Amino acid sequence: MSGLSIKHIQEELEDILQDSYLQKHLQKPEIDNDKLMILYTLIQNTNYTDIKKKNYVITTMLVQIALDTHDLVTENNIEESDTYKRNRQLTVLAGDYYSGLYYYMLAKLDDIPMIRTLASAIKEINELKMIIYYEVHGSISDLMENIKSLESILVIRVAEHFNRSAINEFAKNWLFTRKLIKEKHLFITDQRAPLVEFLIHGQDFNLTYNQVDQTIESFIYKHLLVSKELVDFLPTHYQMLKNDVHNLYAENYTPNKIAMEEG
Repeated sequence: MSGLSIKHIQEELEDILQDSYLQKHLQKPEIDNDKLMILYTLIQNTNYTDIKKKNYVITTMLVQIALDTHDLVTENNIEESDTYKRNRQLTVLAGDYYSGLYYYMLAKLDDIPMIRTLASAIKEINELKMIIYYEVHGSISDLMENIKSLESILVIRVAEHFNRSAINEFAKNWLFTRKLIKEKHLFITDQRAPLVEFLIHGQDFNLTYNQVDQTIESFIYKHLLVSKELVDFLPTHYQMLKNDVHNLYAENYTPNKIAMEEG
């Protein structure tokens, strides 16, 4: 991406997300830097101008942020306080606001096929959320496979749009790995971890805290190993991703570290 850096895209995305009223009442939306890195990397060797490349990445990230914001909406509780109710309503509006931003960006791109790609991805994501939240899962592996797909659908559909589907299997495994690492961090720091809550309190599994910890750790290790193998087959312009994967493995899962932890 000639003169366009990922830092520049991050800064512009932050500027777009600035809204004084939302920031006053709601937590600032989190930018998923793992998805941003993949999107930035997969589009860098296309023939688009830097402005178009930047707008494609930012538009896709706004879709992700809108979806993530709507996921934060809690169920209606008749006994909730006025402040809690207002924050819930604001969260819905914030998701709609970010949706409006990506529609605005899409209009500027003037790319009908890309609009169809993102609309189709959003439909797939919402359908899969319904399966995850409302259907019975035969096993933890079934649930995890659905979550793995959910984490990567948007990135994979955009990769296919730009004829960069060679990254698909890596993206599925790496984004799932990073999702589980975030969930584990939330869990061990006593923060709200949706997947952990699902495994402990959901009707399908009712695991203990120790079982959840062991389960998540085993899935992290398995998918990090797969990510490590897959990333080495990607072209050289994915070097930043290669570095991220190998650094994470070296920091946490080298044979010496594993032996020390087990000892």
